Amino acid sequence: MSRRGPLPAGAKAAYDVVVVGAGVVGCAVARALARHPLRVALVDAADDVGEGTSKANTAILHTGFDASPGTLEAGLVRSGHRLLTAYAAETGIPVEPVGALLVAWDEEQRAALPGLAAKAARNGHRATRLLGPDELRHREPRLGPGALGALSVPGESVICPWSTPLAYATQAVLNGTDLHLGCRVTSVDAPGPGAPHRLTTTRGTLTARHLVNACGLYADRFDALLGVADFTVTPRRGQLLVHGRAARDLVRHILLPVPGPLGKGVLVAPTVYGNVLVGPTAENLDDRTATGTTADGLAGLRERGARIVPGLADEEVTAVYAGLRAATGREDYRCAAHPALRYVTVGGIRSTGLSASLALAEHVLGLLAECGLRAGPERPLAPVRMPDPRAARPDRDPAHRTVVCHCEHVTRGALLAALASPVPPAGPGGLRRRTRAGAGDCQGTHCGAAVRALLEEHGKDGRR
Repeated sequence: MSRRGPLPAGAKAAYDVVVVGAGVVGCAVARALARHPLRVALVDAADDVGEGTSKANTAILHTGFDASPGTLEAGLVRSGHRLLTAYAAETGIPVEPVGALLVAWDEEQRAALPGLAAKAARNGHRATRLLGPDELRHREPRLGPGALGALSVPGESVICPWSTPLAYATQAVLNGTDLHLGCRVTSVDAPGPGAPHRLTTTRGTLTARHLVNACGLYADRFDALLGVADFTVTPRRGQLLVHGRAARDLVRHILLPVPGPLGKGVLVAPTVYGNVLVGPTAENLDDRTATGTTADGLAGLRERGARIVPGLADEEVTAVYAGLRAATGREDYRCAAHPALRYVTVGGIRSTGLSASLALAEHVLGLLAECGLRAGPERPLAPVRMPDPRAARPDRDPAHRTVVCHCEHVTRGALLAALASPVPPAGPGGLRRRTRAGAGDCQGTHCGAAVRALLEEHGKDGRR
């Protein structure tokens, strides 16, 4: 793994496959390729994995019950849910199967619930059930007044969205994948007959027999480097707010609205770390870097959250954030093989990319085979076990007796372990996502200086 300096030269710069984009999908693809005897590189312009859409979502593992039946997305989310549930149990990624309630607040929404149940059945999810207002109130006693009924969706879960791409990337690296971060691709020379792609990056040049575009918000622009123009990405911003742990008892399920034309709408959901999320908004923008929150957006979320669960009005908001999703004008993924270019595009992966990631990776292997990749025999991957920030620390290790972040009970030992991991953090944000240091109620007010000092002591500060 590298973040700075020149890329490997000569034969070491020649790869069978280069995956561009180290979000949850790109990391999953790299992990899938690592099962085969191939030289693989995973590259990203950012200084850490999962720095784009993957780090700012609603942290839900979807069943795919409400996807458009018959679409690629519907099939991959359904199989991805099964694959990721099993993978999370194997690797220690936190998951909590709380289930979801699709709540109707007026007669039009209540009338839509049977159709949504039928849609779920067409997607292979036949466990949904219609609830009347009394049963709904029994299951969610803190729900606001006026709810007329709901569709119960078992199987919907909350998951840690940060440790998932990190687990994929770690397993890929442990099995021979080269991870090059801080490595923006600026141009691609289209291959001639039998010749590899030549990628010029901000850190040097590398070559690839086959190329995968997992660039998320920039997938259309990367396509353009190879003369492909299949779709245009429109950034869709989702702002969210996070309530502290004191609000957790107010919500038992993922509370979903009846979907609207811009997506699933504003939800209220618990998290695996004991917080409560409200959001996201859905704002189509031109700026692919506009991840700031707005006063109007957050005020609207506060109002909507208090309408759904009135008790949230009295609870502290400990954090706010915004992420961008890659909308393409079609309610489906935009995955395509370009055999003449030995090139695969994985685009239009919107809010369900986390849920579908492992299934998407298998789909991409099939598309690469259409492009002529001969992956060779499968081999077992080295197992990984992700540290659970919620777990108790062993007292026998002196480093675990020193608590650095008291809000989240993060010890010096946990921070040191993250810094020594195969894919270590580049700065405070990455360390926060790996350990929860600074993610508590005080948001790093008390531990921030100590965390920064530890990063600088280990030479891992992203400013260097």
